[in-house]
Amino acid sequence: MASPSPACNPTEVQMSQLVLPCHTNHRGELSTGQLLKWIDTTACLSAERHAGCPCVTASMDDIYFEHTISVGQVVNIKAKVNRAFNSSMEVGIQVSYEDLCSGKHCSICKAYATFVAQGPSGSKVKLKPLTPQTEEEKIEYSIAAERRRMRLVHKDTLKDLLSRSPCETGTLETRVGSAAVPAEKTRVESVELVLPPHANHQGNTFGGQIMAWMENVATIAASRLCHAHPTLRAIEMFHFRGPSQVGDRLVLKAIVNNAFKNSMEVGVCAEAYGQEMSISRRHINSAFMTFVVLDQEGRPCTLPMVAPEPGDGERRYREASARKKIRLDRKYVVSCKQTEVPLSVPWDQSNKVYLSYNNVSALKTLVAKANWALASEKGKVRMYTLEEDKFLSFRIEMSVHIAAGQAFSLLSDLRRRHEWDRHYASAELVQQVDDDDMIYHVVSQKLSSENKPQDFVILASRRKPCSKGDPYVVAFRSVTLPTHPASAGFTRGETLCSGFCIWPESEETSKVAYYNQATPGYLNYVTTNVAGLSSDFCATFKACEKFLLKNKEDLIVRL
Repeated sequence: MASPSPACNPTEVQMSQLVLPCHTNHRGELSTGQLLKWIDTTACLSAERHAGCPCVTASMDDIYFEHTISVGQVVNIKAKVNRAFNSSMEVGIQVSYEDLCSGKHCSICKAYATFVAQGPSGSKVKLKPLTPQTEEEKIEYSIAAERRRMRLVHKDTLKDLLSRSPCETGTLETRVGSAAVPAEKTRVESVELVLPPHANHQGNTFGGQIMAWMENVATIAASRLCHAHPTLRAIEMFHFRGPSQVGDRLVLKAIVNNAFKNSMEVGVCAEAYGQEMSISRRHINSAFMTFVVLDQEGRPCTLPMVAPEPGDGERRYREASARKKIRLDRKYVVSCKQTEVPLSVPWDQSNKVYLSYNNVSALKTLVAKANWALASEKGKVRMYTLEEDKFLSFRIEMSVHIAAGQAFSLLSDLRRRHEWDRHYASAELVQQVDDDDMIYHVVSQKLSSENKPQDFVILASRRKPCSKGDPYVVAFRSVTLPTHPASAGFTRGETLCSGFCIWPESEETSKVAYYNQATPGYLNYVTTNVAGLSSDFCATFKACEKFLLKNKEDLIVRL
């Protein structure tokens, strides 16, 4: 008798589509617009499984298309709800293709969409919570709160970069010997009538259908610049501003905002109006799409320059340059695997949101791992280890008679860590990024192999619980700052992932856990000093408990 397969996530939906000629472009490749419709449909069905009522697409995070799909191949799409908030939920989507002749499978893209549940007359519905079961689901559940936070500050990131760095985006590019194409020549406007096949059972236009129409006009605009057939490489995070219904006329506009050496950004928007042709159109959506033109070998071609229109055209040109930098930062810091992120990433205003996201999500990922093994237990202090790939991680935890919020406040201030951690000599706050993120210059008591004290530049990111059951989080990772380069008097150290998670056990008691992912250079020391390391960790954590108990009353008085 076959062993039972693991329980499937009840919100998981899978779609498999054979790519037919009617789905493809002139090159016999699957139209990206058609793929977006399939993605949105699959994600919507997953959201409705959890909500038990109709759902509409609210937003879509960045999508990077890694490969094209040819006619005759099969597209496999898997979607499941990662986390439900009050009336919205995040759906994770994985897309791959399958070659039926060779049996080859290849990843196409990974996406995250936000859906809102709707009741009668469009009223919002309070969603039931989702309980993750597997390690992967627990990781996605935990990090979904960070992705939600990043979406909410998405617009502010661009405004901040433009206001702080006008010199980087304020001058228009010039190339000797190359004639610029007026942006006006790339402008496209098209209208679509929303018919019943384009809408759901409530009469609202499918988000995927709107995205497909937007991709169509964006492709035409890109073609007018390069006089070739472009390939869509990425769609930037976007939000639907409002619904459209059956009978609406959708006006779709697109224009090339900026052309870089090997890629171009096309801005596209969708507006709706009714049969009465009212003067005031409803803004449905705006998106920015990145296209490339590939030669016969699949290499990107050099593109013509764009001459922006005065006024709004120049603004869009500058914003496209800023978005490119933000997009690269986001892809570099957020999209790559934890093992591919360098230990110390340069910190600046354009990537501060994504470094903070990476900092917290790396710690949450470590917390959700399933294979922690108990290494030692001394009194109330327990130490666990986790061996994975080239990393060895530690978890030290204990229950402390202190409210979780108080422990969170005391442990998130690195300037006080030397009061309980003998490895810390000092910690100076060098930059208060915002209420939740601070950068410290830390000096360690421990001498390096060069017989010099070690110093660190550390980003500390704090998070309060997003919902009941979530811990308080304080995450640490190394960054580099131009104002604090490595100096001759210290050996610059680096920390990849460490921090505290604090769970309330009662109103006056908390479980405090410290996590540390050791870097490869630390492993040789660890393997020969496990017993001593365990004793050292336990002694330090007992000192931490004394610090918390001693200072909690003073904290209450100050609050």
